[in-house]
This record gives sequence, structure tokens and C-alpha cells, in this order.
Amino acid sequence: MKKRLQNYINYIKNVSKDNVDKAFLEEMLVQIGFFQHERLIHLIVTVLFAFIFMFVCVLLYLMPSMLTMLLTLIVTVVMGFYIKHYFLLENGVQKLYEEYDRLKEMEM
Repeated sequence: MKKRLQNYINYIKNVSKDNVDKAFLEEMLVQIGFFQHERLIHLIVTVLFAFIFMFVCVLLYLMPSMLTMLLTLIVTVVMGFYIKHYFLLENGVQKLYEEYDRLKEMEM
């Protein structure tokens, strides 16, 4: 998803004024909608992993063992990757909003 989002942002940044019309902007809104949906799904998964992380931390506190330490470590690493991915999606969608506003100004 990161590569697709970055490719789309680069494509939008290189669009000339001649190619911007109402149909182009509508298609861009559809693409932004796809990325927003992906961002929402990853937000839900990230929050779920945050709850799981809190649960395994409490479990580690109540039942300290190598298994619970390993489980806590695994959940922490996975949550870190989800946070990183969500951060990239969030910033990418914000860039698309800015590019959409810029192109909308060009159309007028």
C-alpha cells in the first residue's frame, strides 16, 4: 500500500494544468476514498493491537514468565509496524488532500 500511495502522490504532483478537469478531480476523489478506507481499517487494527498490548502488559505484571515476556515482545513489535504503516497512510492522505486543493484551484 505504501508503494501504491507514493506512486499515486507522485503521479498527481506531475499532472499538468491541461489534464485537470472535472472528471479527473472526481476520479481523484474516488482514489482518495480508497486510501481513506484503508486508513480507517488500519486505525481499527492499530487500536485493537493497542488494547491487546495493554492486556498482555497486565498479564505480564500478574503472571511474569518467559512466555508472557515473549508474547509482550511480539505484540509490541507488531504494534510498532502497524503504527508506522498507519502513520504513512495518514500523512499520504493528508498530502492527497493538499494536492486535490491545489488541482481544484488550477481548474478554476
